Amino acid sequence: MSGSANTAEGADSDAGTGSEARTAADAGTGPGPGVDSLPQPARDIAAGYAVSGTALDLGALLWDGACLPAAQIRIPLGMLNRHGLVAGATGTGKTKTLQLIAEQLSANGVPVFLADIKGDVSGISAPGLPGDKVDERAGQVGQTWRGTGFPSEFYALGGIGAGIPLRATVTSFGPVLLSKVLGLNRTQEQSLGLIFHYADTKGLELVDLKDLRSVAAFLVSDTGKAELKGIGGLSTATAGVILRSLTAFEQQGAGDFFGEPEFDTADFLRQAPDGRGLVSVLELAAVQDKPQLFSTFLMWLLADLFHDLPEVGDLDRPKLVFFFDEAHLLFDDASKAFLESITRTVRLIRSKGIGIFFVTQSPQDVPAPVLGQLGSRVQHALRAFTPDDAKALRATVKTFPNSPYDLEELLTQLGTGEAVITVLGEKGAPTPVAATRLRAPQSLMGPVAAEVMDAAVKGSPLYGRYAEAVDRESAYEKLAAREAGGSEEDRAAQGAQKAQKAQEVADRAAVEEAVRPTRTPAEHGKEDASLVDQVVGSGMFKSLARSVGTQLGREISRSLFGTARRRR
Repeated sequence: MSGSANTAEGADSDAGTGSEARTAADAGTGPGPGVDSLPQPARDIAAGYAVSGTALDLGALLWDGACLPAAQIRIPLGMLNRHGLVAGATGTGKTKTLQLIAEQLSANGVPVFLADIKGDVSGISAPGLPGDKVDERAGQVGQTWRGTGFPSEFYALGGIGAGIPLRATVTSFGPVLLSKVLGLNRTQEQSLGLIFHYADTKGLELVDLKDLRSVAAFLVSDTGKAELKGIGGLSTATAGVILRSLTAFEQQGAGDFFGEPEFDTADFLRQAPDGRGLVSVLELAAVQDKPQLFSTFLMWLLADLFHDLPEVGDLDRPKLVFFFDEAHLLFDDASKAFLESITRTVRLIRSKGIGIFFVTQSPQDVPAPVLGQLGSRVQHALRAFTPDDAKALRATVKTFPNSPYDLEELLTQLGTGEAVITVLGEKGAPTPVAATRLRAPQSLMGPVAAEVMDAAVKGSPLYGRYAEAVDRESAYEKLAAREAGGSEEDRAAQGAQKAQKAQEVADRAAVEEAVRPTRTPAEHGKEDASLVDQVVGSGMFKSLARSVGTQLGREISRSLFGTARRRR
């Protein structure tokens, strides 16, 4: 739900003060009283996590079978844009770790993006429920626990499932990411790139899958064969593979993900009126049987942010922290060029203020060049039931710094909600390896009721902007009109009708936002733009503006993954 809609429960003026990040002026930022009485190895570890600035509290040190609340394990807030990994076997507590970190980021004004694969992260918007287990965990780790909900927005890919629809145009998605989704080989990927190139240069905007299908079919028709002769051409066999893949892809329901209004990823970078960071939860339970699609779509979101954001260097807090769940799906069967693009994105997006946490079962799921870019590690328990499991365990141990723990034994004995942690300290050096009992999230550890989520979605200021799909004139209509021999006047009339419908959607969204009575007069004057500003800022208007540029014959500028740069 929007920030203004989520302040009723557990979100008063000092919301989240139980386990949110603290500064040096607050009690408990150093190792704290009682550290001197700890064994020397435990004291050395605790000293590595003493932080002078703002930090996130992860939990308390585990040493020699005991939980030591005097030795708090923290990660400096300014290091969250150095990326991280949360790994562990199923059922070891990875999702609750994400929730714990996301809560504290929000409390410190940092927006968060979470992919909710199983449908149980929506509880971050509601206060957690007290109970004996929560009290026991809080007492063990020295946590002052208070149920608190955090300002949240809920999204769904293409509107399948509960959430504000997230859509991308085929044009902006680009040939590289689409090839990954379709399972094309290198030659077929290059041919798909030729199709995009032709569409870009000829003003045939690829909005949805039927646009791409129509352009591919045209280029192997008797009329269109000559169009690509000068740059290698498109074989009928390759075009057939692409068309069959597109048809199968669309029959799986993927057509809903491509279209307009295209989502503006800048909407993830918002704060609630009370200054807390907005938590954007992408509900993926309805499409969890399409893993390659949603993992690749998440990569598109990152690529789009990368294209749009300016260089800012190292900040005292990130602009956004992005949690990439089921990360192994992104890397499965990926080409060398695709992996190189991911590695560049991870390496360079840090300077734009974006932090990425990859979430998966084993560090071995993440390629070494990417793993080497991840500064923070939260490793939950691993299992060693088979020889392959044992081999993966030994490989995981080798990725940690030297440690006084027997990590190969420890990683198989950790309980739920416990992890081995190493992060980057304030000076950028790795902290000592610390077995840690993690804090309990303060928000609800489970999904909110369906009617609560539905009300939150429809009450969002973004709902009117993105809820209704719009099908305007694009490549499919233009090529169909050319084949039918329609006149220029007929095509102009059809285009005008679709443009009018698109404008009506943008106007309606702007009016809904302008009259929404959720802010005070002072907030209204600060946050609400004029009707014209809102229309210009809408996703539909930007899509139309990009279309105008394409129709004038300018080739779309493409960057990492072949994705199109936005024309803002």
